[in-house]
Amino acid sequence: MSILNKLRARPARRAWLAVAVLLLTGLFPASLPAQDQQPPPKVQAADVKLGDRLTGEQAAAFAHLALKGLNQEFPNKPSNVLESAESVKTPRELYPAFYGCFDWHSSVHGHWLLVRLLKEYPNHPLAAESRTALAEHLTAENLQHEADHFAADANKSFERMYGWAWLLRLSAELKTWDDEDSNGWAKNLQPLEDVIVGRIKDYLPKLQWPIRVGVHQDTGFALGQIFDYAKTIGDDELAALVAGKAVSYYMADKAYPAAYEPSGEDFFSSGLNEADMMRRILPANDFAAWLEEFFPGLRNGELGNVLQPVSVSDVTDGKIVHLAGLNMNRAWTMRGIASALPANDPRRQILEDSAADHATAGLQYVFSGHYEGEHWLATFAVYVLTNVAVD
Repeated sequence: MSILNKLRARPARRAWLAVAVLLLTGLFPASLPAQDQQPPPKVQAADVKLGDRLTGEQAAAFAHLALKGLNQEFPNKPSNVLESAESVKTPRELYPAFYGCFDWHSSVHGHWLLVRLLKEYPNHPLAAESRTALAEHLTAENLQHEADHFAADANKSFERMYGWAWLLRLSAELKTWDDEDSNGWAKNLQPLEDVIVGRIKDYLPKLQWPIRVGVHQDTGFALGQIFDYAKTIGDDELAALVAGKAVSYYMADKAYPAAYEPSGEDFFSSGLNEADMMRRILPANDFAAWLEEFFPGLRNGELGNVLQPVSVSDVTDGKIVHLAGLNMNRAWTMRGIASALPANDPRRQILEDSAADHATAGLQYVFSGHYEGEHWLATFAVYVLTNVAVD
C-alpha cells in the first residue's frame, strides 16, 4: 500500500494530512490568488462621490473583486471548533456555499455585494457572471449543509455575531428584490437563516453587557444589521429584542471617549456603530438629545480623532489594512447618524463632510492588488456607495 493510501486509510492520519495541506497552502506565496492579466478598470477615489450613481464599469470593478474571492478556497482561515480528528476538513467541505474569500463572513458579504450590485445596476458588465456565481453557490443542498453546521452544539458561537449579521443582511437583500433568481436563492437560504435567527434569540437575552471593540465582535454593528433585517421581514419579536437590548446597553451612555479611537487594527468605530444603532430606534427629538450627551463636542467639530480619516501604513498586513475599512465604516455610520438629525442641525453638515472625506480616504485602498484587503474591502465600499445606511 502506498504512503498516501495508508494515510487515507487511517482517520487520524488523514486528518493531520488535511492540516498539513491547509498550513502549506496558507504559507506559500503560490497559494495567493493570481493577478488577472487584464483586470477591469479600478475605481479611483477622486472619481466617486457619496450620493452619486456608479457607472457600469465601476460597479463591475467592485463585483470583480468579490467574484475573484468566492471560489478562492485558499488561503483560508477556518474558525470552526474541532471536536475530533474527523472535524478536520477543507473549507469547501465545511462550508460548501461560503468557503472562499479567506473566511466565512467575508464570503457571505461578498455574496451580498454581488446581489446588491445586481439590484442597483442590473446591466453592469459582470452581471451575468455574478448571477452564475450566485446560482452555483446558493443551492438548496449547499445551504442545508451550512444550516446543519450552524445547528451543531459545537458551533453555537461560530461567527457570532458579525457573520450572523452579514448573513441576515444578505437575506434581507434577497427578499427585497423582485427577481426570479433572487426568490429561489432566498428560499434556499431560509434553513440557515432560521438557525441563525434562533441563535440570536437565544444569545441576546444572555448578553448582559455590550462588546465594545473595533473589530468583528462589536455589538453595535451587529444589532444595527439584525434590527434592519427584523424590520424588513416583519419579525416583530426579533426587532423588539434588539431594540430593548440596545436601550439597556446604550441609553445611559454619555461623553463617549472618542479620543481613544482608533486602535491600531480597527475596522469599526464602536462609538459610531452605537450611535448608528440608536438612531434606528429613538424618535428624532430623543435621538438628537441623546447624541448631544453621547458626543458633547460634535456640534463644535470636536470628536477626538473620529472626524479625521486614517491612513494605512501597510496594505499587505492583514490586520493593519483593517484601517481602510474603518474609514468606510465611519463614512456610512456618519451618514446614517446625520440622516436622523434635523436639516438645520449643525452636526448634520459636520458629519456629512467628514463622511465624504472618509469615503475618499478608504476607497484608495480597495484595489491594492493584495488579497489581505481585496477579499473584503469592496463590500465596505459598496455598502457606502450604494447608500445602504440611508435607504
